[in-house]
Amino acid sequence: MQVFTLYEGSYSVDSSKKFIPFNPEVHSPKDRPASLFIHVQPFLVKMNDLLVLFDTGLGYSNESGELILHENIRKAGFDPAEVDYVLMSHLHFDHSGGMIHEYNGKTELSFPNATYVIQRGEWESAFTNTSSSYKTEIFDFLQRNAQLHFVEGTGQFVAGISYELTGAHTPFHQTFLLNDGNDQVFFGGDVLPEPEELLRRFIAKYDFDGRKAMELREEYGKKAALENWNCLFYHAKTKATGHVAYQDGIFSIV
Repeated sequence: MQVFTLYEGSYSVDSSKKFIPFNPEVHSPKDRPASLFIHVQPFLVKMNDLLVLFDTGLGYSNESGELILHENIRKAGFDPAEVDYVLMSHLHFDHSGGMIHEYNGKTELSFPNATYVIQRGEWESAFTNTSSSYKTEIFDFLQRNAQLHFVEGTGQFVAGISYELTGAHTPFHQTFLLNDGNDQVFFGGDVLPEPEELLRRFIAKYDFDGRKAMELREEYGKKAALENWNCLFYHAKTKATGHVAYQDGIFSIV
């Protein structure tokens, strides 16, 4: 399998849930109190004849009006129209904004030939959830224009692509595991968004069930080490991808 990191940028986000570009060379964290500082990076995976996208970023455009996500896919040597499946861990805006492209008052599907794979419970709750993390106008447009495939619980979507309902970050968050018979690639979404989160145990306030998320991180870390998964870290500040080692109760990223 071939894995491509589609880095969309570094951002600060506060209680307003607005993602503001953050460049440490010109910006100071002190000017953005009570903010989280995160990277946003979807992933493109070429598996046999399939082109798979994991989550879609914020959907921001570059100076010429092109979706940054599209620009990065082209840099990887592919056409966005070639994407077969868009696999969504959940529908918070920093993961789902790029499902559509809005520019100059016009809205288009970012991946018109792809099937968007979403947990049914996540889709249904996104319309009723009052959190500003969900942008229902995106889902309204998808509902009218996209090829949607809803999955429920845990199972196999197509040969080599498995999904697991985890909850924890959101009630219907899911993870994915790709297996082509030789390599295994794991996408943990926001249950395992950074490699550093394997190195220390903590309960995060931004998770729906912080204790469960903490327990899942350890569970996935041990599986990754045992089965030699290549893990994709959506919000990583250091290593965006990597294999996990586990020895004497301590994780490390290879």
